Amino acid sequence: MNRAFWRGKRVFLTGHTGFKGGWLALWLADMGAEVHGYALTPPTEPNFYSVANLQDRLASSTFADIRDAAAFAPAMQAAQPDIVFHLAAQPLVRHSYAEPVETYSVNVMGTVNLLESVRQTPSVKAVVNVTTDKCYENREWVWPYRENEAMGGFDPYSSSKACSELVTAAYRRSFLESAGIQLASARAGNVIGGGDWADDRLVPDFLRALDAGQTLTIRSPLATRPWQHVLEPLAGYLSLAEKLFIEGKDFAEAWNFGPDDTDARPVQWIVEYLCGQVPDAAWQCDTTPQPHEANMLKLDSSKAKVQLGWRPHWDLQTALGMTLAWHQAWKQGSDMAAISVQQIQAYEAAARQA
Repeated sequence: MNRAFWRGKRVFLTGHTGFKGGWLALWLADMGAEVHGYALTPPTEPNFYSVANLQDRLASSTFADIRDAAAFAPAMQAAQPDIVFHLAAQPLVRHSYAEPVETYSVNVMGTVNLLESVRQTPSVKAVVNVTTDKCYENREWVWPYRENEAMGGFDPYSSSKACSELVTAAYRRSFLESAGIQLASARAGNVIGGGDWADDRLVPDFLRALDAGQTLTIRSPLATRPWQHVLEPLAGYLSLAEKLFIEGKDFAEAWNFGPDDTDARPVQWIVEYLCGQVPDAAWQCDTTPQPHEANMLKLDSSKAKVQLGWRPHWDLQTALGMTLAWHQAWKQGSDMAAISVQQIQAYEAAARQA
């Protein structure tokens, strides 16, 4: 990572109270950036934002809804950022079945509000809108999806993120390109790491069951996903933002940041590996009817590897080990800001040695 680039940069980050946003906020602050966060209050208890004491590291932290355009624009204008990262979202597939209107309003109109605020803030030079690997029209192919594949989505979450991609492309062409503001979108895999307590996510569900002395119940043991440590795509977002800021419009497009193909594994492989690492852990399959979720999903990150020089540095076993180590340190009452920074530094060291 080019730490010197980020020193003193003013960054506006939505979703800083979430799992991915919290890790990104910490990494940016550790590199010397002036980080202004905008998000709802932390969505779980416990949560990464509080456990890592992020409030002490940020220049400002606004708790508000991205759907509130009247609050959003003034907050961005007050920050006068150089770079914007948009991570605030309704991020859960199963929740989107229960709350489709909320999902579309947050993920689609939230993106519109962000880009309208960018148009009103002359300081902004680069924007990265983080969507998802699920934005593609999933055809249950065995080969990975590339950035030029069709957008789609069976469930409201996936569909809403595909809509966010379309909004991004329209604003780029209609408004931001001519204004000299570089806008890109980023699509990552299924991220894991310490500090994620969200419902209906495999590794947090495993750790909750473990801590409670219960047997983990999973829905789709054969579903294959592109698993990666949270720091992997975040490194991609940071590299992409730097390229947008320095080199401009050649990088203002969509980008995949997925793991190597060997780390696209079935759910059953993940739980069996975790159970092998932790005494007394066990799992079972839920046989009740479930809402539709894609069975096969992989990402092709060739473009990022060739044009950004980005590539994964921690394989899946390392990612799971780092996640278990972080969780164990938290249970022991460790300084989790320090532990998290240590993991960031370990990742940077792995990247330098590659």
